[in-house]
Order: sequence, then structure tokens, then C-alpha cells
Amino acid sequence: MAPVVTAALGALGPLLGKLADLLGNECGRLKGVRREIRSLRSELAGMHGALIKYAKLENPDDQVKEWMSLVRELAYDTEDCFDKFIRKLGDGGGHDAGFKEFFRKTARRLKTLGARQGIANQIDDLKLRIKEVKELKTSYKLDDIASSTSGNAVVDPRLAALFAEEAHLVGVDGPRDDLAKWVLEDGNKHGRKVLSIVGFGGLGKTTLANEVSRKIRGHFDCHAFVSVSQKPDTMKIIKDVISQVSYRDEFKKDMEIWDEKKSISKLRELLQEKRYLVIIDDIWSIVAWNAISCAFPENSCSSRIVATTRIIEVASSCCPGPDDQIYEMKPLSDLHSQRLFLRRIFGSENCCPDMLTEVSNTILKKCGGLPLAIISISGLLANRPRVKEEWEKVKRSIGYDLNRNQSLEGMKNILSLSYNDLPPNLKTVLLHLSNFPEDYVIDRERLVRQWIAEGFISEKRGRSCQEVAESYFYELINKSLVQPVDIRYDGKVRACRVHDMMLELIISKSIEENFITVVNGNQTVWGNSQCFIRRLSIQDIDQQLASELAKKDLSHVRSLIITASGCIKHLPSFTKFESLRVLDFEGCRGLAEYDMDGMENLFQLKYLSFRRTWISELPSGIVMLHDLETLDLRSTDVRDLPARIVQLTKLQHICSNIDGYQRKIPIGIGNMTNLREISGFDITTSSVGAIEELGSLINLKVLDVQCEESQECKSHAEMFHSSLCKLGSYKLQSVWINGGNSSLFELLDSWSPLPSYLQRFGMGTIEYCFSKLPKWITPALINLAYLGISLSVITEEILGILGELPALLSLQLYTNTVHKDRLVLQGRGFRCLKEFLYQPFGEGAGTLVFEKGALPKLEKLELWFFVSMTKAYGFYLGIEHLPCLKDVQVFLRSRDATSSEVEAAAAVIRKEANLHPNHPRLTLYGA
Repeated sequence: MAPVVTAALGALGPLLGKLADLLGNECGRLKGVRREIRSLRSELAGMHGALIKYAKLENPDDQVKEWMSLVRELAYDTEDCFDKFIRKLGDGGGHDAGFKEFFRKTARRLKTLGARQGIANQIDDLKLRIKEVKELKTSYKLDDIASSTSGNAVVDPRLAALFAEEAHLVGVDGPRDDLAKWVLEDGNKHGRKVLSIVGFGGLGKTTLANEVSRKIRGHFDCHAFVSVSQKPDTMKIIKDVISQVSYRDEFKKDMEIWDEKKSISKLRELLQEKRYLVIIDDIWSIVAWNAISCAFPENSCSSRIVATTRIIEVASSCCPGPDDQIYEMKPLSDLHSQRLFLRRIFGSENCCPDMLTEVSNTILKKCGGLPLAIISISGLLANRPRVKEEWEKVKRSIGYDLNRNQSLEGMKNILSLSYNDLPPNLKTVLLHLSNFPEDYVIDRERLVRQWIAEGFISEKRGRSCQEVAESYFYELINKSLVQPVDIRYDGKVRACRVHDMMLELIISKSIEENFITVVNGNQTVWGNSQCFIRRLSIQDIDQQLASELAKKDLSHVRSLIITASGCIKHLPSFTKFESLRVLDFEGCRGLAEYDMDGMENLFQLKYLSFRRTWISELPSGIVMLHDLETLDLRSTDVRDLPARIVQLTKLQHICSNIDGYQRKIPIGIGNMTNLREISGFDITTSSVGAIEELGSLINLKVLDVQCEESQECKSHAEMFHSSLCKLGSYKLQSVWINGGNSSLFELLDSWSPLPSYLQRFGMGTIEYCFSKLPKWITPALINLAYLGISLSVITEEILGILGELPALLSLQLYTNTVHKDRLVLQGRGFRCLKEFLYQPFGEGAGTLVFEKGALPKLEKLELWFFVSMTKAYGFYLGIEHLPCLKDVQVFLRSRDATSSEVEAAAAVIRKEANLHPNHPRLTLYGA
């Protein structure tokens, strides 16, 4: 056969020579295409500044909106063109030298000649469109419109709050009286104090501050109320205060010609010997606060400043002193919401017809305790017939009406203030949240990885995309635009939720900017028919909607997020979604009925999630997704990954869990050196070679595996220990080991070298207990913040070592015995600990007692309490010695104890909690 092959190759010689000449010309054309695309992107970058400027207009006219829409669509289409150029005209991967590689590239160039011509035509079309858009901007005189509009006076949407009648307010009395009491308290201190009221736009911060001022202003020599807003004029604000607190015309003589420095000096002179009360409303930045606050002297007359802001960081800046206070605004309770709603419509809270009760409750739920929303929507309903069908229409169209109904304009303006204040990058990630339905808890990691996959995030000043994306997430929380859910021991927020009214606003903005198309039953708005669908969120769908969707051009859809159940099987096939970067089925029921053929065509896919679906087998085409970065299979029925998954060398996150399935580590995983996180693999059932390859994952940060007891697999434990030691010397930050493989845990006593980056170590089992504290757990682990460990014996010496871990924030201790029936936690060590779980589960295990000075920062305590062993000590715990305690959970173990002894123990613990100055939340189990 060899001579035949040689002869055949020789005959191709002349042809290959011609192809080489042709490819030389094509390479020149390729460079030209790259230059053209760079030129297009440069043109669009030049329009970007104008786009940002026009986006800040209060009420842009139709011409401005049209031009902005054209530029946005141009930007999308240019990026799509660039992506197609890379995909279709790239070298196809592989960089081996030699004749074989040359032949492969030659064949590829020939196949893509048609594609090159198509892309050249697209570039010509884009250049023509850019020319037309530039000409349109000139003909519409948009720059003149922007400059003339920017000077228009805008009615302050907070004015109504300043002059609200007290009789019309609901739910203000309690907070007002509490804050008024705090403001008037002097104690032994007579210096200036600051109260900062912080919260979401529309919660009533201005109203509350004004009511506090009304109640207490008689106790002060002078008082003033000034509003700062987004673009503060410091000199005007200072002069406004002077006008309110000075009654002498001679003092204010020539005030109109004072500069900023003199204005501040005169105000300080005026207030130096007075007890003053000043409300500084709506502060948007620390810079603004610093510029204004210096005008108010630190006198000894018990003066007070009340500041309001939407931004948590600003509130903290206003209150640097130990005697200052931050008050976080809460939504109205259900009862107060209902009272306000019904009074505004019917004049009484007892006049709502029965037929309107259900729909009014639904509308109130959407308002989410936001006074501004309740007032705005009740004003809208007050002018509608009191017919259920009419109210149902309002309920369904609240988001749509935000842009069209004058009754809701005030609410839209208040909410839009926060949106308009955002830089473009934060606007983008905020609009992305309209992918998710009302009341949806959105996981932080899910968001961050989708933002990165969409291309919203760029590395900045040495910070990775992950770090930048997380900073955006926390900035949305800081600005009160989203609500944090589940703040963990390390201060990280697990998830967030968007207030329904803010969600309505960002959905309306998304529709306006063609950012996301939301398919949600009867509320679906397909948007401008001249624009392509760029992102698709399917939240509720039936067969008719699915059929309508199938008729749309979906080739430009960049993300598809499906949170719906229903007619999933009728959705269009993957062949229609050639531009997808994000594909998220999390929580989607009925996915098993959907035909997923064609997944191999999703060349640009970077994020793929099947989490919490009933899928049992991955589509075969998944191994062709060479750009994939995240694969989430948690809570699925997928047993094994395809062997060729190891070809996806850009994968960074493989998230899974065991759920009874023994998923094997794929052979070849050592080539996937971009992996940051892997979870859900079983060490015991994997090959020793695959376990060894784990040690090659130099970028791995998170490792979560199963390792069950097995006499036959001692070699697996030894190899995993070896790989773990290698990983510990790289960047490994989190290790979680499920299962009770004694061989492995015995080896783990000697983890070397010390895993210096380790932040989290946990044993997801009580099947095995270390006989002693592992040698590597020493104060030298300066980053270890979480430790969950099972020990056969806990002694005061062990507690002493653990107490010296410098960064430890959360400790979970499991044991089956102690050296005596109670263990005293002394007043040293554990200087940073915030969470402590203590669970003895053996017959010889005792309980803990806390001495004065122990755990000075502990906020959450969870412990198992053996009644029979502690009755000799009067059931005493010593929780009054934990000064920061907020939450206590005690599990009363009643073995060998009478019911009366259990009741007595519960009574003692309740008394301890009640006497604690913090009044921590107490939960007793088994009482």
C-alpha cells in the first residue's frame, strides 16, 4: 500500500503548487478583511460617545430613538460578522508542521472561498449602513437636539414627598418615632451625629426624613431641608441652607456674589454655636457628601444631620463615627400596603368589593411594599371603572404602561433616576436581569458566568473577568438596584432578587433597546419588527407561542434562557440558533421531550446549563463546542460525560453532583488545563490514570469529589492524595470531599506542601472521623476561612489550635466523643469567627460552654445539646458572653432525659437568649 500512497501524493504535486499560489493571494485578502472589520469597529466606537450622551436625555424624541436603534443594530451586526469571519475562515485549530497539516489547511481554504465572498458582501453592506447612519445624524441635527434638551428644566419627582399630608401617610409612625427618639438622645455626648437613611428608590426615604424633621424640629435652634440630586451644585445647596437658617437680612447681604469658599465659611460661622438639624436629601456620591458636609461644623450642641441615599457605600461614608447610625428602609408590610392602596382608591380600607379582592392582592404583590408604586398604581386605578376586567388589564400591562401612562410617570422617573445614573457597563448587566421572572432568586455565579460568556466583561487593571464581573454584581447591590439573598459568612452574596417594579422598568428598557425579548404568555412583546431578536428569555410558553416563535429569524439570538415549563418540545431546533453564546435550561421541566440534535452547530456557545432538569444523557454534539467555558449538570440524571469531552480545552467549570450516580473522571482530563472548578466526580470508580491527571490542572481552584470506602481501591486513595498535594501547590482554594474512605483521610494527615491558597476545606460526611487534628491545619494557613471537619475526639488543645487560624470565619465541628461531659470555650482565640456549628453524635459526646471573651464576633451558633449530661450544670451555655450573637439554633437531645428535664433545659436556654442585649433569634428543636 505504501508505494501506491507515495505515487498518489506525487501526482498531486503540480496541483498543490497551484493551490499554494492561490492561498497566498487569499492570505492577502484575509488581511484586507481584518482591516475592513477593524475599520468598521472604529467607526462604531466613534458613535459610542454620542450614543451614551443621547441615552441620558430625559425624553428623547423619535428621531433620537431611531438613530440610537440603528447604531445598536449596526454594532450587533458588525460583531456577528466578525464572529463569522473567525469561525468560517479561521485555520480550524491545530498547528502541526509538515505536509499533512499543509494539505489540511489547503483543503479548508478551498472550502471557504464562498464564505469569504459572503463576508466581503456583508462588510460592504455594513459600510453602506454606517454611511447612512452618519448622514441621518447630520440631517436630523441630533447634536443640536442633545445640547438644547440638556438645558431643559425637569420637575423634581421628590417634591410630592416633601409636602405630603401626615394624615395620608401609612406605615411611617413606627420608624419615624424610633428615629426621632435616636436623634434626640444625648447621653453623655453632645457632638454632631449623623443619621443616614438608605434604600431603594421609591421606598419613602424623603418622606420619612421629612416626618422625622417635622416631629423634632422644635428641639433645635434652626433647621433646613436641602436636596442634592445627581448633579449637585454645592454653592447653591450651601446658600439654600443659609437662607433657611438665617433670619437676618444683613447676614445674607451680597450673598449672590459669594463664591463657594466664602459660602461655606459663612455657614460654618452661622451654625458654630447653634443646635442645628439639617436634612440632606438624595446624596448620590461620596464626593458630593464630602463637599457638602464640611460646611456643617462639629460643634458641641447636639446638632444632627439626616442624610438620605440609595447607595449603601454613600450611607457608610456619611456615618464614620461610632455614634452615627445607618437606617435601612424596609418595604411596607402587607397590612400597611393594603391600607394605603385601598384608602387611595376608595377613601377607606374597608370598601373594596369582593370581586376585586383577588386582583388587588396580585397588584399589591407586584408593588412589593414600595409606597411610590402603590400610590402611582392606585392613582391609575382610581380613574378606571371598578370592574374586574379593567383591573386585570392594569395588572397585566403595568410594565407597558410605565412608558405611556401619565399616572405612572412619577414612579417611572424615580426608578429611572437610578438607571440613568449608571455607567454603560452597569446598565448592560442590569438589563440582563430581565431574563428572569418575578420573584426569581438569581444565583450570583450563574449571572457572573453568563455576563462573561455574553462578552459584557473585560479584564481591567490586572483584574480577571471573574473579578470584574463580581464587582459589577456587588455594585448593583450597593446602589440598591437589586436585593441581596443569603449573605454568607465571608460577606459574599449567594444570590439576588429584583424588585418587581424595577424589573418592570428594566423590561421596558430592554424592549425599547431591543436588548432582550421576553416570551411570557399574554405579556409577550416581540418588539420592533425591523430589528432582529438578540436575546431570548422564555418564561411561559404554549404551543401557539412556540409556533409563532418558530417563524422568527433566530439566527442572531446570542442567549437563550428558558425558565418555563409547558411546550418545550415545540421550540425551534438548535439549527436556528447559530449565534448562541449562552444556553440555559436551568429548572426547565419537559426538557427530555425537546429534540437537541444540531447542538454541534453552536460554535460560539460558551455557557451551557442543564441544572435541575430531568435530562439523562447529554447531546452527542456537545463534544464539538470548542469555545465552551461552563457546563452545569447539577441535579440532573446524567450518569457519565462523553469520553471526547476532554477535547473542550477552554472549559473552566464542570459543575455536577453525585445524586447516586458514580460519575467517572474522564481519561485525558489532564489536557483541560483551563479548568477552574470540577465537582461531582467519583474517585473510587475512576481509573487511577485519570486520578493522576488531576494533578496537572494547574489553574484548578474548586474541587468537590466523592470518595467512598473500598478495600480494593487503596491505590485510588494514594493517587488522589498525590494529585491533591500537587494541586495544593498551585491555586487550589476550595476542597470538599464526600464519602468515608478511611485510606484517603489517613493519608490526608500529611498534606505537603502546605496548601497556602486554601480558603475552604470540608468533609461532607460523618462516616469517618480523624483520630487527631491533621498536621497541615496550622496557623500558617493564613487564608483558611471555612473548615468543616469530623474528629473522633475534641480537646481543649485542639480548640486552641483551631482558634489560632487567623482568617477562620466559619467552623463546623463533628465528633463522637470528648474527654469530659462539657468543654469550656475560653476567652481566647477565634478572633474572627462568625459561624460555629458543633454537632456531637456519639454517646460519649458532651456540650460546650462559653466563657466571657470567647468568640467575640460570633453571629450564628448551631449546636447539639445533650440534656442528660448537662443537667448537673443547670443547663447553662453562657451565650450572654457572645456579644455579636444574632441567630441561635439548639438541638435538644433527649436520650436518658425525662420530658420535664427537656422542658427545663429549653426554659433555661430561652431565658439566656432573652437576657442577651441583642435578643438573638432562637430556634429550639426537640423542645
